[in-house]
Amino acid sequence: MIETVEWTPELGVGAPILGVVYGFRVRKTGEYRYVGQTTKKLARRISEHRGVARRGRKTPFYDWLRKTPDTDYEVVVLERVVTNREDLGEAEVSWITLFRATGDRLLNLSEGGLGPTGVVWTEEQRKAAGDRARGRPTGVHLYGPDNPRWGSRHSDEQKAKWSAMRKGTYSGADNPNFGKFGPEHPSYGRVFSAETLQRLSEQKRGEKNPNFGKTLSAETRAKMSAAQKGQPKPSSVRSAHTRHHTNKGVFKETCRHCIDDRTNERGSSS
Repeated sequence: MIETVEWTPELGVGAPILGVVYGFRVRKTGEYRYVGQTTKKLARRISEHRGVARRGRKTPFYDWLRKTPDTDYEVVVLERVVTNREDLGEAEVSWITLFRATGDRLLNLSEGGLGPTGVVWTEEQRKAAGDRARGRPTGVHLYGPDNPRWGSRHSDEQKAKWSAMRKGTYSGADNPNFGKFGPEHPSYGRVFSAETLQRLSEQKRGEKNPNFGKTLSAETRAKMSAAQKGQPKPSSVRSAHTRHHTNKGVFKETCRHCIDDRTNERGSSS
């Protein structure tokens, strides 16, 4: 729902509107979470925001927009500007400054103004970014000491914040691959190379395995037993062979236990 503000006489009756400053406001508390400006129709700009959020852009505002139901917020016209773009940018800056001063937890990444984000890089920042990207092929990731974040670690507080922010984002029906099986799944038909399988094996072998040296407690074993009780599935490949091959008199050339049993029978008979 979009809440509109009545046209004020001081702006001039019938004057063309250059643009508006708008805010996303929580219905229940009245707190503003984002302030923006646009020269487009406000309904179109809101639709663009929602589309960007659906496509998964990772910013504080779009993360919040993805998780917040449409019925929990409203978009309010804060100010209409009829003069020029510079005044529109200054109006946005003023509203952001006001709401931050009054304690609203705005999710804007900048202080507002003209430009894509309102952020102006210093010459030092531009040079550092250029040095990092110069000569680097597009789409190639940097590993080890070549990566600018090599050796750095995120704090526990930051990890907890990200965990809470993204909790439930990709679970259940929110997962883009939810309900997709067979050819519909993007991983269908993909096969790991021998090198990849070897690397994955080495990563989980011996002490590198997260379960290395761990023993299940009696309570855990009892819970697992109770959870699987009555399920008609074999507990091992050997028991499956006994149930579906030996007991039914079936020999299958692809079953190693069938081959072993036949070899043993021939050895004992000779």
